This record gives sequence, structure tokens and C-alpha cells, in this order.
Amino acid sequence: LQNAIESGNYTDEQVKEIVELVDQGKLRVASKIDGQWQVNTWVKQALLANFPLCEMKETQIEGFKFRDKWPLKQNFKNVRIVPGGNSVRYGAYLADNVVMMPPAYINLGAYVDEGTMIDSNALVGSCAQIGKNVHLSAGVQIGGVLEPANATPVIIEDKAFLSAGVIVVEGVIVEENAVLAPGVIISASTKIIETDKEGKIINEYKGRIPANAIVIPGARQR
Repeated sequence: LQNAIESGNYTDEQVKEIVELVDQGKLRVASKIDGQWQVNTWVKQALLANFPLCEMKETQIEGFKFRDKWPLKQNFKNVRIVPGGNSVRYGAYLADNVVMMPPAYINLGAYVDEGTMIDSNALVGSCAQIGKNVHLSAGVQIGGVLEPANATPVIIEDKAFLSAGVIVVEGVIVEENAVLAPGVIISASTKIIETDKEGKIINEYKGRIPANAIVIPGARQR
């Protein structure tokens, strides 16, 4: 399948097979190999190639009508999705014991691992990768990216805790056990400044929150 997509000599059936494997969690948009995250560009290419194969359809849910080409997810197993406005698109994977509180939204290509909590008004954008036992508090926004196909999605590693109103976008990686305080906004160009007990700067990071870090909003005088 990978060779077919990368060569451009693929069939509609192969595209649909890849999307189904992503929906089942058997393929991922990004994988951690030897400690480094790598984007599986060909998987994203297949997701993009599936759009022209979908037909515009009208769906009615809880009295509301929707009209879209990409279908909603159907095959949930061992997850808890509380009624009240949650939506998950086909091609997103939710592992065992994931909990979604309403209203929350998970876009296609996203991977949400075991035991993760997605609280009210949270967004998990397209292709975002969420680890095990992560807590996405109310109002958390995880940015999505489908194009370009080689763009790194936002990645939240195991046991990270994102407090209310946190926004993480532009392919930022939040490493395991990190805690982001309420209102933290992180993009690829945001400086994450580490200080010692006296306030002296000892490290600066961009695009990555180190493991076990506690991050609070701040400003620095120019």
C-alpha cells in the first residue's frame, strides 16, 4: 500500500483500505521510531485522496442536520462518549477507555491512545497524536494539519496534562508527563524558557515541551 501511494499508482480501493486501517488504529499519521517522531506522509496522502471518493450526504443527529462529504465514525469499542454534542469523524482512532465530555470534536487522522480524557469544548485537530492517559481539560485546542502531507502534526505524549484553555498548534511536541498551566498558548515559534530558582535562564526551547516540564504563561521585557 505504501509503495502504491508513494508512486501515485494506487486504486480507489487501496485508498479506502488505508483510511479504514487508520480508523482502526492499525496505521498512524506519525510514529515514534528510535525515540524520534516521524511523519508517515503516505498515510496523509491517502487521507487527502479519499476526499474525492466521498459523496456529499445529509445526516441528522439529535435533531440537528449536517451536510458533509466525510462521514462520521461508527465503530467505537470500549470508549465513553457522553451525549450532548460530541463528534468524531471517520478516520480518527480512539483506544480503550477514552472518555469524551460534550461538546468535543475529534477530526480525521487523529489518534487518541488508552485512558485519555477529552473534556468539554476540547478540539483534537486532524492528524493530532495523543498519547496514553493524557488529560485535555475544558477548552483545550489541539491544532490539526492535513496539508502539506509532510507537515508534522501536534503530538501530545503519554501522561501529559493540559489545563483549561491551553492551545497547542503548528506541530509542537509535548513530551511525556509535561503539565501546561491554564491559558498557555504554544506555537512552533513560541519560546519556552527554563529558569533556575533564581530566575536565571538556563535553557530555551522551540517546538517542543520537555518531558516532566511545568509550563506557565509568561512575558519577557524586550
